[in-house]
Amino acid sequence: MEIKEIEKLKDVDVRTVDVSELTDIDEIEINSELSKDERCLDFARKVKNPFCFICNGMIVKISYANTEESLENKLLKLCFEMEKEQI
Repeated sequence: MEIKEIEKLKDVDVRTVDVSELTDIDEIEINSELSKDERCLDFARKVKNPFCFICNGMIVKISYANTEESLENKLLKLCFEMEKEQI
């Protein structure tokens, strides 16, 4: 995929996107025996647009950061920080 194509996918506006062109990620199956890089590529091929898709009936648009930390770890940190603020 060329940079122009990736930028086009990234720039999709959730307010105007054609929902029929989006993939429902609940229907995607990823082989857990693949390496991390292979799983990412497999997901990207199947989802068609890794920046905008459907999840639980909702249109989701996301961005990615180049980091080793998982989303789960980041969410845990957020929960701990929110808990500290309530004390």
